[in-house]
Amino acid sequence: MTGYDIAFPPPPPSPAAEALRIEVRAFLAETMRHRTSKERAESWIGVDTAFSRDMGRRGWIGMTWPKAYGGHERSALERYVVVEEMLAAGAPVNAHWIADRQSGPAILKYGTEQQRRDILPRIARGECYFCIGMSEPDSGSDLASARTRAVETADGWRVNGTKLWTSGAHQAHYMILFCKTGGSGDSDRHGGASQFLVDLTLPGISIRPVHALTGEHHFNEVHFTDALLPKDALLGQRGDGWAQVMSELAFERSGPERFLSSFQVFAELVQHAASAPPDRATHMAIGRIAARTAVLRRMSRSVAGMLEAGQDPSLQAALVKDLGNSLEQEIPDIVRAAARGGAHPDLGSDNGLDAALAYTIQHAPSFSLRGGTREILRGIIARGLGLR
Repeated sequence: MTGYDIAFPPPPPSPAAEALRIEVRAFLAETMRHRTSKERAESWIGVDTAFSRDMGRRGWIGMTWPKAYGGHERSALERYVVVEEMLAAGAPVNAHWIADRQSGPAILKYGTEQQRRDILPRIARGECYFCIGMSEPDSGSDLASARTRAVETADGWRVNGTKLWTSGAHQAHYMILFCKTGGSGDSDRHGGASQFLVDLTLPGISIRPVHALTGEHHFNEVHFTDALLPKDALLGQRGDGWAQVMSELAFERSGPERFLSSFQVFAELVQHAASAPPDRATHMAIGRIAARTAVLRRMSRSVAGMLEAGQDPSLQAALVKDLGNSLEQEIPDIVRAAARGGAHPDLGSDNGLDAALAYTIQHAPSFSLRGGTREILRGIIARGLGLR
């Protein structure tokens, strides 16, 4: 890639993925029929551990992993279909989400044989959940400025520091922790860091809730106070943490969750338009959202194809997330303007459009924060395009 060139090659055709889509839709039609519009609007933030276990029984978690580790050796495009259909339906997938999306692949790629055999089958069954130990107080998305440190001792690794905005830590079994392991005088901001597989029940680890303005509890502060990790908690090679995290973020930033978080509002608008008198503004809004969603879907599926081929689409993933987040955040405003008095945001409303719209308006500001802020992403994109 040189200059301004960037490729999103067509994803390979996958008849198996499209056949699977029919199966997934039938499952969702049955299991989701009692969920309200507001619950569906929670998208991948919704938690239902029984639902996650059911997905595990059907082989829809750890789909691309080797069978030796509880996986199913299916393609990345088959996995994409499951993720896409779950998000479009507003399924409560959050319990297993991080483990399936990035923690499991990180363990598969960098973990020891023992780590793989101990943990991956439990993730694939929908029984083992992970959180991400990256962000810290005063560092935001500047991961290189992380100050949490692990010091090697005769007994293992002694960890001190704090991780912030740790989604789902209060329900997770493990964290993949990014922290410094080099000397205090290490001048390389991207060097001297490692990753660890952390059992969150260990002594010295405390998890404190960070409540959103809505009163919901998704985020947490995780404090490490002389927490002793065993020697075999190291994930990958010491000092390779930065490269490992950058590889992991391609999984986090490219999926359909980066443009479908507001999809329930769009679906409700379509239903509203179907039952209301014909209205040009509403139809134009539907076309506008549908067209942009189709483009993002094509880009995101291209990234899935690149991951399937073993490539590193980190730049393409950053573009998908940046453009997708912009659409997700614009949808509530587009819908409110288009519905012409037919949308009145109200969480307690029996009207599906009103309830979904109210929930999404409250949460949309966070869409461009999780997985890396817009400013960080655009810096990555600029460097990748040779602009800085």
